[in-house]
Amino acid sequence: MPNGKLIASALLAVVLGTGGAHAAQCGNNSSGFDAWKQSMAQEASRAGVGQRGLAALQGASYSNATISADRNQKSFKYSLEKFMQVRGAATIVSRGRKLKAQNAQLFSNIEARFGVPAGPLLAIWGMETAFGGYMGDTNLISATATLAYDCRRSEFFTGHLMAALQLVDRGVVSTSSVGAKHGELGQTQFLPGSVLRYGVDGDGDGKIDLVRSRADALASTANFLRAHGWRAGAGYQPGQPNYGAIQGWNAASVYQQAIAIMGKQIDG
Repeated sequence: MPNGKLIASALLAVVLGTGGAHAAQCGNNSSGFDAWKQSMAQEASRAGVGQRGLAALQGASYSNATISADRNQKSFKYSLEKFMQVRGAATIVSRGRKLKAQNAQLFSNIEARFGVPAGPLLAIWGMETAFGGYMGDTNLISATATLAYDCRRSEFFTGHLMAALQLVDRGVVSTSSVGAKHGELGQTQFLPGSVLRYGVDGDGDGKIDLVRSRADALASTANFLRAHGWRAGAGYQPGQPNYGAIQGWNAASVYQQAIAIMGKQIDG
């Protein structure tokens, strides 16, 4: 998923006015969640979140599944070889090559627009959701609200929660939208703040739909990478100019290396 640390900090500063500590009291279990929602709703209202967004917040439930996933991110502790084996790198590369050939015009258009070639986009797509095969089963608003409330991740996720509520207001997501355990959405798993900031209409239908439209999801991913320093035509292996953009996508070094390796193998 997109790392989003700078996004979250910037959104938090914007929506809360000062970028300082917020008033809603975080917690380490579900007991204070309902009271926290009331305080957070007041802050969201002051930040300009509308009635649909506020209703979505009030309907959020504490997600034990999200907390469990957040406490047990074991795969990022593997060696690179083990990580790629567990994540099915060989399968991702094989299918990625086929999808590149089958969608040549789409990837050509994206590269012309954003400067990002097919390889790293397909590697990210395959790594995040098995090319759209599994995009999560957790309510987006509940997952994001749970992590904004949780003291361990409150500062990081409060901005993403505010973004999620704004996306509800705009009709980009709904109260029933589902994603991964940390609130990542769509075929390449964007956090809400990244959807708000980098989501683009890739298929020309006038909407941003990162779940149903692979063109929107892949174009938005390319837009994210470009915004994080991607330079058309430059390399993206470790030590090369575009590797920093891949680092912006995910903070785990094994993930970054895996994307670079698989991307190169897909691109040939």
